Amino acid sequence: MLAYILRRLLLIIPTMLGILLINFIIIQAAPGGPVEQMIAKLEGFDAASGGATGRISGGGGEVSVAGSNYRGAQGLDPELIEEIERMYGFDKPAPERFWIMLKNYLHLDFGVSFFRDAKVTDLIVEKMPVSISLGLWSTLIMYLVSIPLGIAKATRHGSTFDVWTSSAIIVGYAIPAFLFAILLIVLFAGGSYLDWFPLKGLTSNNFDELSLGGKILDYFWHLVLPVTALVIGNFATLTLLTKNSFLDEINKQYVITARAKGLTERRVLYGHVFRNAMLLIIAGFPAAFIGIFFTGSLLIEVIFSLDGLGLMSFEAAINRDYPVVFGTLFIFTLVGLLVKLIGDITYTLVDPRIDFENREG
Repeated sequence: MLAYILRRLLLIIPTMLGILLINFIIIQAAPGGPVEQMIAKLEGFDAASGGATGRISGGGGEVSVAGSNYRGAQGLDPELIEEIERMYGFDKPAPERFWIMLKNYLHLDFGVSFFRDAKVTDLIVEKMPVSISLGLWSTLIMYLVSIPLGIAKATRHGSTFDVWTSSAIIVGYAIPAFLFAILLIVLFAGGSYLDWFPLKGLTSNNFDELSLGGKILDYFWHLVLPVTALVIGNFATLTLLTKNSFLDEINKQYVITARAKGLTERRVLYGHVFRNAMLLIIAGFPAAFIGIFFTGSLLIEVIFSLDGLGLMSFEAAINRDYPVVFGTLFIFTLVGLLVKLIGDITYTLVDPRIDFENREG
């Protein structure tokens, strides 16, 4: 197992390099980069005002701007354009920029945001509590609801309970989480009916003045609606996966043999079926966690005014804020690969018969 873990950790390096390289090449080909945006901004401003004097900043540097830089139909002074490219680091060829980025990432230096005037590391740390809160609690509650419900549906397959819960699952599967979020706001956040829950932020304005118990209650009070929307919008797939996995195991020969030996139904279910059926569910945990943690909560963050990593990454991609784009991509990919490895290791904890060292045999 140790050798397998070591190989997986070593494979993370070329995987990360490949992902960063592919995205770097795509971004180089995409129009509307930070240099083009700044040039268009200066040309539009100078054309409207007849010239401007001052300094512009971005990418950790700044350049001076004078009214004589804009030359009508000829555009900006080439020297100013070169200075802007130097400010954003585009005065170097693409391979050299990629190599510099990799060297900085080895020291966990993700650079400075082009448009937020802050280090990417500081921005990620600042936004992390929102994403961790949404991802952690949503995934935990989703598994606590879906696994028992899926087992109950499997053991009562074809019953009235199975039919009615399947109807609820179909509704949850058909309606996306952000629509449930809007419905919850209308019903419980002062939209049209009740005003029980807050509509904005992760904590109240007087959070620092509250006691420890008050802070905990305030924190969960703000999380009720967004977490509920995420759970309702994502529990259907996991519930059906659990049910189908248990049904597949229940119909196998070893279960019939265990029943023939006189074992109780509970002993058969949790002593034999559970371990085998849970393998598929464990395999899906990393994708479920990472999906909600980084991407699934984007619209929820927007609707409930939660400034997290999903919203920051989306805005960075729209604004071509490359340090933030690559910094978050690096963090997201690294966490995803590590969580996937943890999921594989958990296989052996659930079923010790699994041996990754002899998987070829």
